[in-house]
Amino acid sequence: MRGLLVAIGFLTRVPVPAKVFDDASGPAHSLAWYPLVGLLIGGVLWGLSWLLAAAPPVLAAALLLAAWVALTGALHLDGLADSADAWVGGLGDRERTLAIMKDPRCGPMGVVALVLLLLLKFAALASLPPASGALLLAPMLARASLTAAFVSTPYVRGGGLGSALTAAPRTACTLGLGFAVVVALAGGWRGVGALAVTAVMFMLWRQACLRRLGGMTGDTCGALTELVEAAVLVALALHAA
Repeated sequence: MRGLLVAIGFLTRVPVPAKVFDDASGPAHSLAWYPLVGLLIGGVLWGLSWLLAAAPPVLAAALLLAAWVALTGALHLDGLADSADAWVGGLGDRERTLAIMKDPRCGPMGVVALVLLLLLKFAALASLPPASGALLLAPMLARASLTAAFVSTPYVRGGGLGSALTAAPRTACTLGLGFAVVVALAGGWRGVGALAVTAVMFMLWRQACLRRLGGMTGDTCGALTELVEAAVLVALALHAA
């Protein structure tokens, strides 16, 4: 349970007891719980969407997106912005790309990436029916992609926030990923489609990171989370149209 609380404390702004972070092995044991935390985030969003069922779709979508950002503390949006700045400004050079990612300032490409991604999410949320299963699938599969990334891809930033996750127990992580697959498949064809979209986005971004950096960083993992969430929402919104 300590691993679950660490995962909740890291991935959300839900308060957890500070003592759960005292154990140095806590982050590693939290990785297997990421898919479940994603599902919990989705559950909160689903409940809010149900409460807003009578609201105008555009207003409901805006409130849902604001709640989504607040609940997660914009953690992964920061990684997306840093990755966008670094990918363009790095000019194909590994060391330059890594250096730009460490810069806390957000450049023009980062701003553009944030605006476009939030716009896509907003449009997809406004297009989905109230209390859609997409609200459960997108956060869960996005965080499952993080688990998959850390167990299958080299982590290239020594001492970064994600470095402690590289020691995560592989068996527990496999079980966590299996949990996400089972939940998605329970959603029928929509779940199968969401899994397919997640797999494609994961493979494309992983390959891009391997080609440019030789692996992933915390920022590129944050970008992966946001890309998967947006892709699943858009795909399911198009299917619902």
